[in-house]
Amino acid sequence: MTVATQPDALNFECETGNYHTFCPISCVAWLYQKIEDSFFLVIGTKTCGYFLQNAMGVMIFAEPRYAMAELEEGDISAQLNDYEELKRLCNQVKRDRNPSVIVFIGTCTTEIVKMDLEGLAPKLESEINIPIVVARANGLDYAFTQGEDTVLAAMAQRCPTREELPEPDIAPAEPKKSANPLQRLMNFAQPKDGEVQGDAGEEETPYIDHPPLVLFGSVPDPVVTQLDLELKKQGIKVEGWLPMKTYTELPPLDPGDYVCGVNPFLSRTATTLMRRRKAKLIGAPFPIGPDGTRAWVEKICSVFGVEPKGLEERERQVWENLEDYVSLLRGKSVFFMGDNLLEISLARFFIRCGMRVDEIGIPYMDKRYQRAELDLLTTTCREMDVPLPTIVEKPDNYNQVQRIKELDPDLVITGMAHANPLEARGITTKWSVEFTFAQIHGFANARDVLELATRPLRRNQSLDKLGWSNLVREDANAGV
Repeated sequence: MTVATQPDALNFECETGNYHTFCPISCVAWLYQKIEDSFFLVIGTKTCGYFLQNAMGVMIFAEPRYAMAELEEGDISAQLNDYEELKRLCNQVKRDRNPSVIVFIGTCTTEIVKMDLEGLAPKLESEINIPIVVARANGLDYAFTQGEDTVLAAMAQRCPTREELPEPDIAPAEPKKSANPLQRLMNFAQPKDGEVQGDAGEEETPYIDHPPLVLFGSVPDPVVTQLDLELKKQGIKVEGWLPMKTYTELPPLDPGDYVCGVNPFLSRTATTLMRRRKAKLIGAPFPIGPDGTRAWVEKICSVFGVEPKGLEERERQVWENLEDYVSLLRGKSVFFMGDNLLEISLARFFIRCGMRVDEIGIPYMDKRYQRAELDLLTTTCREMDVPLPTIVEKPDNYNQVQRIKELDPDLVITGMAHANPLEARGITTKWSVEFTFAQIHGFANARDVLELATRPLRRNQSLDKLGWSNLVREDANAGV
């Protein structure tokens, strides 16, 4: 095939660089907060412990529900009893925290010494009477966000079937009360900028009869509520999320149920849901930006035979409310060095904002899982009449720096390791990790994405007014 030479097709290239991303065990930082009754036990060396201390140092005031089981020389040389030591630690965790689930996070060391965590977990689980989920979120992954992918893939196998659900308690029905506008306002959070609020007297859309739908991806609770409401407006009910706020509320999954992801780095979870649980995957673009959110909802509606209502008007109103940010990006160029696997979705959104994307670097690309997003990227480029960007997998950072020097983009989205060196050369950068931790999904959060992207550009404008930016560029050109 000659896909790379076709003018109407995306150009994929692959370089031989290393994976310049965080370790995937950093997923503990957001998963332990999302799953409130969990405890994460990272099994590795002191190096892993030092990394966690640095990566999660900003959460010093939070109540952590994770710990580091440090392997000593005796463990690595198989002179100690791994089972007894892990049992002691798990009993201590149970006594101190009493979680609903303990997640063993395997690291590079447990892979190298072939520690049989999957073999130890069932016996430990039966002895301490707490579920133990094993996830190997080690440095063999391509990007740090794939640590979440590993954990969710392991939890997907623990989702119960509907036959395994306990019988619900039958309580006497309460008399139905008439809803009034004040009560309706109290039941829903106030919308953010760009979120359209319906008429207080409008009747709620009844759910249609459709197969069960489970969404997967760890997002903050406000985002869960927003996306649930977007589908509810179309008459589609979300059966549950993977993960839920608590492990005990894992959604039921039967063969033939539908699943849909909200993050582009969850290909292993999608594969597990399809192959192990026999679920049907809805291949939709990801709900990042107004365009992506609309396409995501429309795809789910099309699968269930629902005619979408009000999405075009909704998207138009959101874009109008984003104009103050979009005007800062329109006509500018952006370069993605590749870090968190969100690059394709962000690039598509920025192109819709009027930017030119010089290159999309990405550590790893699962073209099957991201097929709908790639198609939307192609469509967006054609509608905006801009060249199709080059997608570079496993980019070589040295070569990328040379291309950045030649292209001179207005903004480079990069990992933390390269931000300061590039800034010292007069190149405007933005940390890609900030998009990982921010609320970027749905109509209401599109403004947060643009707030992050435009912050360095707005900073430069302020420096221009003070006359400092020219001094910075002169120092960079002089090699200071």
